[in-house]
Amino acid sequence: MITKQTKIGEILQKYGQKAAEILMGSGMGCIGCPGAQAESLEDGCKAHGLTDDEITVIVKKIQALDTKSN
Repeated sequence: MITKQTKIGEILQKYGQKAAEILMGSGMGCIGCPGAQAESLEDGCKAHGLTDDEITVIVKKIQALDTKSN
């Protein structure tokens, strides 16, 4: 299950372009940089000025990708 502690690289590997679109749409345009790959979702979001509530929404959107792929 994806949480705010999941590494961005892990999320992108599992969900690919769909997750990238969610992250980039939330203002995280540098998801392809090497540092972002090892960074937790929460740390990456905080580095881009996102709030806890915004992070929760992103986590829920990514978690919803699991239900869409089944």
